[in-house]
Formats: sequence, structure tokens, C-alpha cells
Amino acid sequence: MLKESLFYAKILLFGEYGIIQDSMGLSIPYSSFKGSLKFNQDLKGDSLISNQHLEKFGNYINELSDSGELLFSFDSAKFYSDLSDGMSFDSSIPQGFGVGSSGALVAAIYDRYSTDKIDFDKKPSSNQIAKLKSIFGQMESYFHGKSSGLDPLICYLNLPVLIKSKENMGTVGLPSANENGKGAIFLINSGQPGKTEPMINIFMEKMKNEGFRNMLRKEFKKYNDACIQSFLKRDIAPLFSNIKELSSLLLKNFSPMIPTVFHNLWKEGIESNAYYLKLCGSGGGGYFLGFTQDIDEAQKRLKDYPLEVVFTF
Repeated sequence: MLKESLFYAKILLFGEYGIIQDSMGLSIPYSSFKGSLKFNQDLKGDSLISNQHLEKFGNYINELSDSGELLFSFDSAKFYSDLSDGMSFDSSIPQGFGVGSSGALVAAIYDRYSTDKIDFDKKPSSNQIAKLKSIFGQMESYFHGKSSGLDPLICYLNLPVLIKSKENMGTVGLPSANENGKGAIFLINSGQPGKTEPMINIFMEKMKNEGFRNMLRKEFKKYNDACIQSFLKRDIAPLFSNIKELSSLLLKNFSPMIPTVFHNLWKEGIESNAYYLKLCGSGGGGYFLGFTQDIDEAQKRLKDYPLEVVFTF
């Protein structure tokens, strides 16, 4: 019998792309979407497709294991036995929307089939977090060509994680939300999925340009890191002045990651100060993040798009 372990979606509030260049990052679990491994003797439709995808993913892990490259011990006998018993991954996390659909799956597979699993009775150490991130990066590379391992890490820990640098990260407490506050962080649905790998390829191409690298290292890092520090201190005025600068920087330098239809909405937010948009994950589609000091005004201006509130000030 499969003990049900739920794995929630994640939202990278700050740090997309910048964490590659050692900017800070802040990622949080998002419990509105979740996934878990399930058994169904009569496989059909989505559960059959999932079962087939799991087999291919398992084959990839097994090949790494056979070659001695895998960073953890994988119980392949148990995995393939479960597959033949009708296992699938049942998930409400939308694929290609930047909220960790592959991350939750990776976390679920590691949780069930690692025979040397890193488990926690108390707060995980920075060494444990770094090791898990490496394992998950290797596993999730199957889906994206290259992965930092951050998404599965958040899904597995189910805790907010603050990334101070590539080598320095740990869990962090978030400021408490004000349920009656008008200020909000929200998700806006672009209505189309994005694909991570092409976006990463565009980014890596841009990284060949010295001006782009300088912008990331200086301007992006400055505003991104200031946003994180202000948010964690619940310091609203500097948070919004820095998020405005970050939003402008993203529109100017990451426009291929922003669907054309969103360029005007992005600009309107900056010019009106009614809301500020930023990437959520790699972009190209899926969800984008919004920040506003007046959620009613933001909803009015973005009336054609459903907004999902993530946090209130």
C-alpha cells in the first residue's frame, strides 16, 4: 500500500535567472497546487500517460545508477514493481507554468525510492540542503536539460528557502501575512504554458554578452537582493521602490521571456504604479508574479486575467 505523501507547488518570489549569477533567491511552497504518487489497477487516460512517463524517467535514473553517476541509491526493483501495479503521479500542478510541476514529481520519486534518503526530524542543516539540491538538480535535468535542483528542493522540504549564494542557503521564516491588507503578491495567468529549456537557452545566449552579464551582476543583483531583504523585514516602502526597478529591468532585458501580449500590461503597471510584474520561474508563458499596494485596483486594471493572491500585506 502506498503511504500518501503530498508535494506542494513552489513559487520563486525572487531570484529567477539571477541565482545563476549568485544573486539571492527566495522560494516558498504554494499549497494551492499539489501532487502525489497513486495506484490505479485500471490505468487509462492521464494516469496511463503518467505511468508511461514515469517509466521513462525511471529508466533515466537507472542508467545513471548503472553508470555509477547517480548521487543517491535508487530502489529500481521497488520502482518497476510499483509501475506494473499501476502507479501514476496525480497532480493538480499545471505543467509549464513556473510553479514546480516537475519539481514535485522529482521530490515524490526521491522520497519513495531513495534507500539512503536525507530525512529531517528538525531543521535541515546547510550541508543537507546543499546535498539534496545536487541530487535534485541531477534528477530534474531529465526534464529541462539543466536544473539547479531548487524547485524539487522546495517541494521536498515544504519550507521557504533563502538562497544567499550558490553555496549558502537555508530555510527561513516568512513575515506573517495581513489577511485584511490591501497590499498583495499575486499570480497572473498568461493563459499559455511556457517551456523551460528554450528560455534557458535564450538566457545562456544572452550571457555571452558582457553588457548583459554586467547588468545581472550589478543592477539585477542590487534590486533583487534589496527586494528580498525588504520583504523579509516587511519593509513595504523600499520593497515597492525596488520591485518597480526590478520590473523595469526585466522588461528591458528579458523581453523574450515575456509574451508579447504582456509587454503593454507590464509597462502600464510600471507607469501607473498600480502593480508591478515580474517573472515567475523561467517565463515564456505560464504564471507571472505581481506586486501591488491595492489589490482591488490591480484586479480592475488586469480584469481580463484571473489573479490568484499568494500573500497579503
